Amino acid sequence: MAGRGKDGTAGAGMPSDASEDAVESIGTTLDEHTTCEELVTFVCRRLCETAAVDLLSKDVAAGRRTSDPEFTRVAEGGRTRLLTPLEGRRPLSVRALDEGRPIAASIDLSGRTPRQVMAVPLLAHGHRYGVLLAVRQGAPFTGADVAGAHHAARLAAVHLGHSREHAALRGTVLDLQRALLAAPGRPHPNLDLATRYLPAGGGSLVGGDWFETVRLHFGRTLLVVGDVMGHGLDAAVDMNAYRSMLRYVASTDLPPHRVLRRLDTAVAEDGSRRPATCLLVRVDPARGIAVIAGAGHLPPVVFAGDGSGELLPLPVGPPLGTGVGGYQQVVRRLSPDDTLVMFTDGLVERRDEDIDESLGRLASLRLPPGAGVDALLDEVLVALDARHAEDDVAVLAARIRPRDHPA
Repeated sequence: MAGRGKDGTAGAGMPSDASEDAVESIGTTLDEHTTCEELVTFVCRRLCETAAVDLLSKDVAAGRRTSDPEFTRVAEGGRTRLLTPLEGRRPLSVRALDEGRPIAASIDLSGRTPRQVMAVPLLAHGHRYGVLLAVRQGAPFTGADVAGAHHAARLAAVHLGHSREHAALRGTVLDLQRALLAAPGRPHPNLDLATRYLPAGGGSLVGGDWFETVRLHFGRTLLVVGDVMGHGLDAAVDMNAYRSMLRYVASTDLPPHRVLRRLDTAVAEDGSRRPATCLLVRVDPARGIAVIAGAGHLPPVVFAGDGSGELLPLPVGPPLGTGVGGYQQVVRRLSPDDTLVMFTDGLVERRDEDIDESLGRLASLRLPPGAGVDALLDEVLVALDARHAEDDVAVLAARIRPRDHPA
C-alpha cells in the first residue's frame, strides 16, 4: 500500500517504507533551506547519485509568469561533480515547471557513460517554488523512481509553502510591533533616553514586549517597560491595548503603585486580555528621585558613573490582569551620573539558570566610566549577548540631564 504524505497525498508507485521515510525526513523545520537540503538528502539516499534544488524568486513563486525564470541553487548533495556539466540545461527545468510534471532525460556527454537526469517541479496548492534535479549514471529512471521523486518534491513544496506563510506572518507581527515601539512618547528634555527592541531569533513569533514614556507635570516623566505573556499577533495586539490604557491612566498623575492598581482592575474586569508584567519608574529630575513600582516584573538596575551596577530591591506585585492588586512602591535617589536600566526578562534569562544568577550577572557588569546612555546600553546588550537571547528583549535606559546641559 502506498504511503501517505503530510499533505494527505499518497506516494503512488513508491514503496511504503520510502514514503514513510520521506514524511519523516522532509520538512522537519520551518526553515526553507533546511527543507531543500532534506529533500536532496532523501533523493540521494533513495534514487540517485547527486541532486540539487533550484528555487524561483518569490514573486515568480507567488504567481508571476515569465518565459525565462531565474533560479537560485539553494541545496545540493551527493557526487556534485555530476551536476557541473548540467548547469546550462535550464530548459529541462523550465519544461518541468511549465508542464507541471517530472521530466526525465538521458544525456550523452561525448562518449562517456550517459547521465540520467530528472527535473521535478516543486508544486503545491497552485504555487511553483522551484525544481529538484536528480542525476545518476547508468540505468534510466523507472516509473517508480519518477513517482517517488514527484511525491518527495510535492511534500517538500507543501513545507516550503508553510515556511513562507510562517515567515510572512512573523514579518507582519514584527512590522506591527516595530511600528508600535518605534515612537514611544517623548520624555521631558531633562532626561537622556535610549531604547532597544530585539526580537528573538529562530522560529518563534515575536511577543508582547514594550516600553513607553509619559510626560507628567512639573518636569517629571513616567518610564514604562512591560511584557504581555505569550507570542504572536494576539500578544502584540494586547500589548498595544496595555500601552493605550497606561497612557490614559498615567495622565491622571497618580503615583506608580496606584497606576498599576488601576490597570490591574481594568484588565481583570475586561477579561479579554492576556496577563502582563509591568515596571513603572517616575523620574523627578529636579529633586533627583525615582519612584518605582512593579507588577510581576524584574527590578531595574542602576549603573553609577564609575560603571558599577546595582540591582534595586523592589517588592514584587502580581502581574496585571489578575485583579489581586497589592502593589507597593519604593523611592530611590538618582544623580546625573546614574543610568537607570529597565528591561524585559529576555535580556537576562537563560535556560537552566536561576533568575537570581541571571540578574546578578547583569548587576556585576563593569561598564566604561562616563559612557553616554546609548553607548552604555549597547555595552549591556553586547555583554549579555542579547542578540542571541531565547526570548524578545526590550530595554530602556535613562539618565538625568544636568541643568547646565543643553537641551
